[in-house]
Amino acid sequence: MPAGAWDCHMHVTSPEYPLVANAAYVPSLHNFQHAMKFESTIGISKIVLVQPSIYGDDNSCLLDALKEIGPANGRGVVGIDPNAVDMSTLQAWHKLGVRGVRLNLKSTNVQFTEESLNDLLKSYADVIRPLGWVLELYIGMESIPILERAAGSLGVRIVIAHCGAPKLPSVDDKAYPLDPYKLYGFRSLVNLLQDGNTWIKFSAAYRFDPDPEMRGIEVIARELLKKAGNRVVFASDWPHTRFDGLDVRPFVERCIEWTDAAALTEEVFSLNAQELWK
Repeated sequence: MPAGAWDCHMHVTSPEYPLVANAAYVPSLHNFQHAMKFESTIGISKIVLVQPSIYGDDNSCLLDALKEIGPANGRGVVGIDPNAVDMSTLQAWHKLGVRGVRLNLKSTNVQFTEESLNDLLKSYADVIRPLGWVLELYIGMESIPILERAAGSLGVRIVIAHCGAPKLPSVDDKAYPLDPYKLYGFRSLVNLLQDGNTWIKFSAAYRFDPDPEMRGIEVIARELLKKAGNRVVFASDWPHTRFDGLDVRPFVERCIEWTDAAALTEEVFSLNAQELWK
């Protein structure tokens, strides 16, 4: 890891914090102390805490952890109801290190049309624009063409989680070696990154690529580094919710391999994150 490396997407969870009624899972204890013990094993001290979907808009667990690490080494991405949050609350969170809001459309299986997504994105962007915050989206790659058409009018920076959540062919499919441009939405993703106001996280490859060699994610990663290496950041996705016991080291090592080959390791692990999270 280069000096000052960032983990741009990880979570803290604890059973002591209340869950939303429709929570998809019950969390184990993965608190701030556990998180930093993990981060020390991969050589990271600077983190971005992201609100897990199971807590909805109650950010207590995240904010308590953010208070412990402090704004010099920590940033937060919270969950909000854009129609119910007040600016004084957001400003207080900003002082703690919050720099973004999360809109999780993928794992919560939100159904939307292009019109309804545009309205939803605008409602979030209008709230965070005065603070200069980031709009983080967990969205399937097949929906990124809609995002491409909407992004220019939002007036906020965007970060797309988890490699763009691609739908990859089976590991036995004859499609390998994969042409990433045959994945619906990939070209729109490249366009967004090259426009300069959108970033992407290299994270959670295991959620989309069942291949132990990560052949699908690798071609996506190498092409994104080639086309828009200044808009890529690294993230571990610790504690790998619903993938308990996962060994993330192979993915971390592959990310370093890809970025070393592109001469972009310092950018992806440090410099791009500093720019994105201010």
